[in-house]
Amino acid sequence: MALKNFAFNVLKKDKFARCGIIETHRGNILTPAFMPVGTQATVKACTIDDIKKTGSQIILSNTYHLMIRPGVERIQSAGGLHGFMNCDLPILTDSGGFQVMSLSKLNKIDRKKGAIFNSHVDGKKFYLSPEESIRIQRGLNSDIVMIMDECPKKTDNYQLIKKSMDLSLHWAERSKKAFGNNPHKALFGIVQGGLFKDLRLKSLRELMKIGFDGYAIGGLAVGETQKEMFSTLDDIKEFLPTEKPHYLMGVGTPSDILGAVKRGVDMFDCVLPTRSGRTGLAFTWQGRINIKNNKYQTDNTPLDSNCENLNLNRYSKNYLNHLFNTNEILASMLLSLHNINFYQELMASIRNNINKGTFDQFHDKYIDKL
Repeated sequence: MALKNFAFNVLKKDKFARCGIIETHRGNILTPAFMPVGTQATVKACTIDDIKKTGSQIILSNTYHLMIRPGVERIQSAGGLHGFMNCDLPILTDSGGFQVMSLSKLNKIDRKKGAIFNSHVDGKKFYLSPEESIRIQRGLNSDIVMIMDECPKKTDNYQLIKKSMDLSLHWAERSKKAFGNNPHKALFGIVQGGLFKDLRLKSLRELMKIGFDGYAIGGLAVGETQKEMFSTLDDIKEFLPTEKPHYLMGVGTPSDILGAVKRGVDMFDCVLPTRSGRTGLAFTWQGRINIKNNKYQTDNTPLDSNCENLNLNRYSKNYLNHLFNTNEILASMLLSLHNINFYQELMASIRNNINKGTFDQFHDKYIDKL
């Protein structure tokens, strides 16, 4: 059977907010979509079957972490990430550039060689060039591949951000050449430029000249305020190619997502649902709940009485409070799954309201509540 080519179509627009469909040979993805993060070939504390039952349509895995442990060769021997982690959903892999910045205590950026860094695990030296990043992602056999970029820390230094953006554009060309022609998979470019409008627009224009299957906005969620993030999206929303998916990397809170959808973003990923779940923070339609709080010791109501999915409404706040205060593993499992389920409920509601032409009202109702 012939593999389906990667494709994207916009189905409905409500001003800049839009519903679309990404077609991959492993299944279709309705957008706007949220991707649970499976950093090390696992969404922490959740099984793939449960992830699918939340309505998740695609997950993200991490090139940097997987190249260090267990190594691409071991994953290739299992038939790629899908076979390795028993996942038949589409998978997007990031390029590793962000982790080189955020995790490595010792790293050096070389225009020709790429990133030279020491592993955060054992100090072993690694070289990650655009070509090597694409080679690793090809070995992982992911469905959506990200170009190698440099993700600088937040700074007001214009020249520093410009230098980093120019380097990312040079690496984007090399990533595209290394990727070659594979219509069954997608290669996304990454728009950089910090909080500077002219740099963001230059980055976007140059990436569009190279030509990619989708366009990600990188270099955000690195310490800027939500207002600054939305302002950056406002700067480029009119110039993003309408026929390609738009992906805001590493974002974010429910209100971040609502504001970004309003500005034309189609795809999101963030560790927040599972990381928060492991620390006792639950996202609900009524707002956030810190289940460790003593007031829940006598509260026998569920986190969400309307949620019948996965029987999550059978567990009371009283019981969840007990699990966390006794460090039971089930606590992390239940709250992580609850949070991912909530995020997918949010995305489904966003899509429904865009289709009905009521997204602005939905946005205004929940932007400050969630």
